[in-house]
Amino acid sequence: MQTSDARVVAVSASPLHAFSKKPQDAIELIAGVGVQGDAHAGATVQHRSRVAADPGQPNLRQVHLMHAELHDELISAGFDVSPGVLGENITTRGVPLLSLPVGTILAIGQAVVAVTGLRNPCQQLNDYSSGLMAAVAYIDVDGRLVRKAGIMGVVVASGKVAADMPIRVTLPPLPHQPLDRV
Repeated sequence: MQTSDARVVAVSASPLHAFSKKPQDAIELIAGVGVQGDAHAGATVQHRSRVAADPGQPNLRQVHLMHAELHDELISAGFDVSPGVLGENITTRGVPLLSLPVGTILAIGQAVVAVTGLRNPCQQLNDYSSGLMAAVAYIDVDGRLVRKAGIMGVVVASGKVAADMPIRVTLPPLPHQPLDRV
């Protein structure tokens, strides 16, 4: 799958377990770990609720990617959002993140991320801005839960990632497994 306009819009990180991440000039992705210096980096799960349940489980949420097209949609609905505010490490444009299958490879410079699943939106979205949760997670007309708050991945090759870098998308072999929450 080649999308010539697929690019990184912004990168963000935070050493704290906070809702938002601070925009950076560049981030360093570390294979098997995640974003260097980010609170969610680690070979084992770092998300607080998941650590409480089982601290030894693998970290399938090393990198959070969100499409800037969602920011556009939320801004037009009256929400004040920008890169990193919703907790993502990499803000993209031109990549259909939510429709990618599990195992998709995203190559950004020397860095490589394998897609593991969907971000599961939480109450912190409404704490940030009332109604935001309903804007990114809702039941569609067919009764399915739609999650639009980005995707998660693991780092399989280290490298620096910065704004304006192109993203190369490689789909896994068929049959494709649709994304589910991780």
